[in-house]
Amino acid sequence: MATVIQADESRESRTPPRRTPARRVDRVRHPAALIRLAAGGCWIALVLLLACYARSSALGLDSDVARGVELLPWPPAKLTAALCGAALLTVPLGFAVDRVLRGEGRRVADGVLAAVLAYGLSLGLDLLAGDLAALTHPLPSGLGRTDPVYGHLAPVLAFMTALGTAGRRRWRTALGVTLGLSGLSGLVTGYATPLSLVLALLLGWTTAHAARYAVGEPVGEPTEEQIAVALAGTGVRPSAVLMLGSGRYLVTQHDGRPDLDVHLLDRYAQASGLLGHLWLALRLRTAPRPLGLRPLRAVLEHQTLLGHAASAAGARTRIPLAVVELGPDAALVAYRRIDARPFAALFDELPDPDGDGTGDNGTDDGGTGGGTETDAGPTDAELRDAWQQLALLQRRRIAHRSLSPNTVLLDAEGRVHLVGLAHGEIAASELLLRLDVAGLLAVLALYAGPQRAVRAAVEVLGAGPVSAALPLLQPIALARRTRAALARHGELAAALRAEVQGQTPRSTAVPVRLERLRPRTLLAIVACVVVGYALLQFSNPVDVIAAADPLWLAGAVLWAAVSYPVASFAFSGFVPEKLAFRSTLATQVAGSFVKVVAPGGVGGLALNTRYLQCANIPTAQAMSSIGVSQLFGLLLHMLQLAVFSALVGVDTASVGGESSSPLAGGWVLWLAGAATAVVAVSVAAVPSLRRRAQTLLRPLRAEVLPRLLDLAQRPGRLATGVAGQLLVSMCFVMCLYCCTRAVGQHPGFNAVAMTFLAGNAAGNVVPLPGGAGGVELLMPALLTLTGGVGAVGARDSVMLFRLLTFVLPVLPGWAAFAWLKRRGQI
Repeated sequence: MATVIQADESRESRTPPRRTPARRVDRVRHPAALIRLAAGGCWIALVLLLACYARSSALGLDSDVARGVELLPWPPAKLTAALCGAALLTVPLGFAVDRVLRGEGRRVADGVLAAVLAYGLSLGLDLLAGDLAALTHPLPSGLGRTDPVYGHLAPVLAFMTALGTAGRRRWRTALGVTLGLSGLSGLVTGYATPLSLVLALLLGWTTAHAARYAVGEPVGEPTEEQIAVALAGTGVRPSAVLMLGSGRYLVTQHDGRPDLDVHLLDRYAQASGLLGHLWLALRLRTAPRPLGLRPLRAVLEHQTLLGHAASAAGARTRIPLAVVELGPDAALVAYRRIDARPFAALFDELPDPDGDGTGDNGTDDGGTGGGTETDAGPTDAELRDAWQQLALLQRRRIAHRSLSPNTVLLDAEGRVHLVGLAHGEIAASELLLRLDVAGLLAVLALYAGPQRAVRAAVEVLGAGPVSAALPLLQPIALARRTRAALARHGELAAALRAEVQGQTPRSTAVPVRLERLRPRTLLAIVACVVVGYALLQFSNPVDVIAAADPLWLAGAVLWAAVSYPVASFAFSGFVPEKLAFRSTLATQVAGSFVKVVAPGGVGGLALNTRYLQCANIPTAQAMSSIGVSQLFGLLLHMLQLAVFSALVGVDTASVGGESSSPLAGGWVLWLAGAATAVVAVSVAAVPSLRRRAQTLLRPLRAEVLPRLLDLAQRPGRLATGVAGQLLVSMCFVMCLYCCTRAVGQHPGFNAVAMTFLAGNAAGNVVPLPGGAGGVELLMPALLTLTGGVGAVGARDSVMLFRLLTFVLPVLPGWAAFAWLKRRGQI
């Protein structure tokens, strides 16, 4: 998104600006309108769902309102209804006349379009939702029922909202009073229900923003004469106003007063790039709040405050001298003009991305000598001055947050100015200050080389702050323009990190995770929502639980709960060191919460490893214990799957005379053995495959086997781990078996066991949290094929099983996770 002070990141012109007519922007689609449209659509859907599935509550609310209305006197109620009907027409009409007289006829046309759309959608909802009893009730006359969307509230609200009431307090108050009294009169006279009123208001508000985003909002830049008149009222004595670029003007003054750099704040600047900034804010913990979501006055005050705070700190920056509003959608900020140009316009980027001090022509640029400089880049004194300006900001805990080649300026006297503080923060956290150090390191390395940039930083800030910024030298933490410049020098970022490590060898850099949400995590969440929605289309979990046999359901709950202490014994059995049972049990319960946001068993592995590290077990030994546990778990799982597959074949043969199951029987085991033998022979015969296998097995030989030898010296603990692994699988098998019996099915135990083992393996392979999707698709099919369970019964059984083992344990898992974190055990 373009910053509010857009000119802080624009290039200065080498020639004097010439007077040009003001540029007009006809239409702007503000992303905030799209966000409000989506929010309004969600609220409308929620109201309709409430009317469909919470009829008793909605009807009870309607009855309570009707009883309260009966207590009101009759004549005032009728009189109020008549007055409200008249006001509902006069308020929007008066507002439209006022806007036309002020030259905003295009906005009035937009409001009429929104009102027409709202009225049409109201009629459409009346036809589609007319049979919903929660939205309607019988008319007072007894003939027919009321409309699901009450009266003309939706068109009126859509018209006023699309026309724009921001900054017009009197009209907003008149609209609120009119809508409130009109809705109350509808309830009093019996022509409206509470939900029909809410639906009308939501429909009008949502339609207004849909129209504003579809056709755009008319936005125009003021003329030079308007700017001169507005600034004259603040004590400025403008002589001439010259346009420098989009939203930026040069104002000269009478009587030798200093020239001013004037910036326009409007909805166009706020709308630019808002969706990209929202995505960045969703991904990063340290992303600045998008300016487009703030009111214009808040942006104006924030920008002015940052400018004064930076100036009071002693840093060279643009000082705001005058601020004036041009209306509810635009304002002007006048700064004392700085005769300086950005680094991006003064210097060419570093010609040697390796940062070794030699360009393409082999000449020395001072990167390896004793501080000599060339005309192609900043001098060492200018580099130190840049770091001194940042040090002044950091001393007052002011974060810049937008350091780029266009916000670092250099004047003719060799002084550095830091501008572009629109996204800055006061009383910034330590992490934000470290981000600024990383950003300036990247900017200066582009034009002076990594060695000189780091050396100047260490001389001014010291080794500690520079080393602390090392983990933040990653593209996602830098400003967009800095990131784009670094992308043109593929090895510069790596050379800069190496230089920081080389010049601060005694400092310790603590890793920092900046991402709040990774794209693949978001995709996994969306996939889980889609899978869950698809399953809900086939079965309602509430109905499944209500129809389940209570005894078998209690047995399923019991086996699901028993699996956690059993898993604790299984986990402790592969760790030679002594672990507290309570903390180990809490870790296994917390795994139910972690696996919701991690694919397959990855989250549980990371949690267990962290738990062992916090238990003062070295990282190598902790990972070895996890490796041994996973190795035994895989072998035992495959052994159980083979055994129960064979038993399913025996059961089928004993009943039908021959094995009719397509997934069971002795031939399956022979086929699996043959495939394993082919793979083993291929690996042994092909050198490339053999080397690949050796690479994959090297960690097993170097870490897991020594840990396994340690455990072999304690056969009791190893037996506990193996038995625990077997019992955990049996607990889940019993849980699934009880779920099938709870929904009225009678499959064989061996078929249920094979179904769980195969489904669990598929869940660990599917790269979605908890194996969502793979388990729900495979397990019902296996139950139908091997257990003789009907399709509906198999689906209900698996849904009940997943509720008990995946969905319901999330809340206890979160509580256990918080408890462990509070005690410092993870």
